[in-house]
Amino acid sequence: MFNEKEEQPTEEMETPEAAEQAEVEQPETADVETEEVPVEAAEADETEELREQLEAEQNKYLRLMADFDNYKRRAVKDRQDAEKFRAQSLLTDLLPVLDNFDRALAVETTSEESASLLKGLEMVRNSLVDAVQREGLEEVKAVGEPFDPNFHQAVMQEQEEGKDSGVVLKELQKGYTLKGRVLRPSMVSVNE
Repeated sequence: MFNEKEEQPTEEMETPEAAEQAEVEQPETADVETEEVPVEAAEADETEELREQLEAEQNKYLRLMADFDNYKRRAVKDRQDAEKFRAQSLLTDLLPVLDNFDRALAVETTSEESASLLKGLEMVRNSLVDAVQREGLEEVKAVGEPFDPNFHQAVMQEQEEGKDSGVVLKELQKGYTLKGRVLRPSMVSVNE
């Protein structure tokens, strides 16, 4: 009944509307292809930006870890120093007591009663010195030693022949160290 050839348009015979649609579609396809190149460039830029952000975050993380390691080391050292020098303030307060004992023992005794009192003072001083030495207190050697500003405080200069220049001649006040740390320098007289 119907002729199949007439109803279906063949590929050779295009309608003017189909030709216009084909022309319109081609530029759109070309535009889509040109848009893909900038999208790839944008993706590459975004990837590079993300890499830079990741690298910056990794650097921040490494710095933070280094700071934390330094903090831990400082905390351990501070704890060790606190333990090592725990008696520093007490020993510093006891230094004048030792000085007073030394002054009292330097007094000449004339009677038997004062001699026994002096002997008692000497026993108390010796027990105190033993106690502070167990904590690490040591006297600074001064007389006859070369002057060392780390351990000696020069308050006078004298001239004594036969001694080298810069040698400590007299100790006016004893100096003390606690486990290598100077609590009080020796007050000394130095040869010119």
